[in-house]
Amino acid sequence: MARYTEAVCKLCRREGKKLFLKGDKCYSEKCPFVRRAYAPGMHGQRRTKLTRYGTQLREKQTMKRIYGVLEKQFRIYFERASKQRGVTAEILVKMVESRLDNVVYRMGFALSRSQARQLVRHGHFNVNGKKVSIPSYQVKSNDIIEIRENKRNSPIFKEILEIGKERQIPSWIEVDFDKFSGKFDHAPASEEVNLPINIRHVVELYSK
Repeated sequence: MARYTEAVCKLCRREGKKLFLKGDKCYSEKCPFVRRAYAPGMHGQRRTKLTRYGTQLREKQTMKRIYGVLEKQFRIYFERASKQRGVTAEILVKMVESRLDNVVYRMGFALSRSQARQLVRHGHFNVNGKKVSIPSYQVKSNDIIEIRENKRNSPIFKEILEIGKERQIPSWIEVDFDKFSGKFDHAPASEEVNLPINIRHVVELYSK
């Protein structure tokens, strides 16, 4: 399976905004974006004015990188969203927010989406009582996600849950840390997610 293997902190610098790809490091003084808030490379500090296409491209790249989805899969999401009734941008947001790895991260069961993706692949979670190890699995309304019983006492989850309890849980999710489980109430609308991008630009780019 293809995946991004370069330094993810460069992605935040390239997009000119924090994408929170490294968990707790993004909130600390060690965050590279705090120290070097400009694009990587020898010409990174040059000021350039983006064209309309350039703006659309940057917004699309930002959204892909936030959710850790590569181009081929992201285009598939767009094509599926565009074929459904309703506003394509809203449907697209609901699709990526319903990914199992994203839901695990939102629940506080992982410190970053990349860690959530790895934990899901290793079979650490059940969905409605059944083990699911596919990060792109689409979680549905009222689905119950729980850490598998034989994984709950592992040192990694003790650390994750201690930090996760301090995080703000989104309104469309319910979590019971004592029971190591959470409920996905519904796929959120774009205004609930409050992404640092203009989804309309993403739709315009793929619609050309």
